[in-house]
Amino acid sequence: MRVAVGSDHAGFDLKEVLKSELAAWGHDVADHGTLEPGVAVDYPDFGEAVGRAVAGGLAELGVCVCGTGNGIAMAANKVPGVRAAVVHDVTTATLARRHNHANVVCVGARTTGTTVVVDALAAFLGAPEEHGRHDVRIAKLAGLDRELVPTPAEGTP
Repeated sequence: MRVAVGSDHAGFDLKEVLKSELAAWGHDVADHGTLEPGVAVDYPDFGEAVGRAVAGGLAELGVCVCGTGNGIAMAANKVPGVRAAVVHDVTTATLARRHNHANVVCVGARTTGTTVVVDALAAFLGAPEEHGRHDVRIAKLAGLDRELVPTPAEGTP
């Protein structure tokens, strides 16, 4: 499987660990940056890059890392077609994939230990998407991607 990865400066070291694990598990890894350790960068740039790779079909799944996982998840979720989930352990990773059909997993380098993140990533990759009642919810999420956000002028009386 091709997996897109990305991180800001806070997540760089953990991203490198996850890249190695993914490669060891036989996955093709596409690194969307940051590529410079120790240089402060903005997480939206890398969340967007991973999100576009996944939504554009250049990768089946994505992995994003920042300090908490929250900011980079917010950025990835701005890309239509992305369902990025912040996970903290095996349980949240498994449920994000099974029930929410998450296609990007986000973790916090400052909040979650490396061993826990590696185990969570393995669980995320191995969890099958459950269908049935979950498909209706995923379709509703896809509908939100298509909705137009009104401009301020449209929202004014």
